[in-house]
Amino acid sequence: MQNKLQNPSTEVVLACLEEKYLRNEVMLDDHCFVRIISGEVKIVSFETSQVFGPGDTMFFPRRQLSTIIQYPKDDQAYKCVLIILKTDRLKEYYSRHKAHETTGYLPTVKAYDKHPLLESYFASLLPYFELYEELPEELLALKTDEAITILRTIDKSIDTFLADFSERGKIDLADYMEKNFMFNMPLDKFSYLTGRSLTTFKRDFFKIYGMTPQRWLTERRLKLAHYLLSKNKQKPVEVYREAGFENLSHFSYAFKKQFGFAPKEYLKN
Repeated sequence: MQNKLQNPSTEVVLACLEEKYLRNEVMLDDHCFVRIISGEVKIVSFETSQVFGPGDTMFFPRRQLSTIIQYPKDDQAYKCVLIILKTDRLKEYYSRHKAHETTGYLPTVKAYDKHPLLESYFASLLPYFELYEELPEELLALKTDEAITILRTIDKSIDTFLADFSERGKIDLADYMEKNFMFNMPLDKFSYLTGRSLTTFKRDFFKIYGMTPQRWLTERRLKLAHYLLSKNKQKPVEVYREAGFENLSHFSYAFKKQFGFAPKEYLKN
C-alpha cells in the first residue's frame, strides 16, 4: 500500500506515504486545505513548480490540474493533514456569510506564511487522529467552518475560489492544452477537462493544430524536455517526469528519434 490514511472523517484526513516516491496527476473535485507534517512535496502546474516541507500550509483549488510528487525527507515519511472542503458545506457556509468581492490573478496553488490561526487550528486537529471512530457530525461541521473562516481571515481573495459554485463547461481548447500538455493523462481525461466528448475533442484539436493530439503532445513535451536539459541542466530522470512522459525508456527513445542524441549524450555535449 502506497498511501496510508488515518481518517477521523472522510473530510479530515492524515495521509502518510509509505513508499520512497509517489507521483500523481491530480485534479480535485473539491477544494483542499493542506498542512505538511513531515517529508516534502513538489507541485508542478502549468505556471510554476514549487516545493513544500514541514510546517508549510497550502490551498488546492478544485478543478486545477497539477502533478504532485511526494517523498520522504530527513529520514521521515511524507505526512500531511488534508481538510476536504465539500461544495455542500461551502454552500451552507455562504448562505450565512456574504462573500468578499475579489479581483485579480490567482495562482493554481496558494501557499501561506506561518500564522497563529493556522498553527492553533492544525494543532487542534492532530489529537483527532487517535480516534478509532469518525468525528461526530457536529464537531466536523465546526472544524470545517473554522477552516473556512481562517482562510477568509488571512486571505481576502480566497472567496474567488470558495464561493464559486459554477460547473465546468466547454473551454478554450488551445489555451488549456498549452498550459497543461505536460500532465501525463489519457486523451479522454483531456477531453473531459475541456468540456468535450472524446470525438469532439479530437475533431476540434485537428482543426486547431492540423495533427492528432498524440503527435502534438509528444512534440510539445519533447520541446519542454529539450529546454529543461539545455537551460536548467536537469538530469534525464528528472526531466521525463516533468515533461509528461510515462517512463524513462520511452522518453529516451522519443528524444533520440527527434534530436539525434539520447538525453544523456545531449546533456554531456
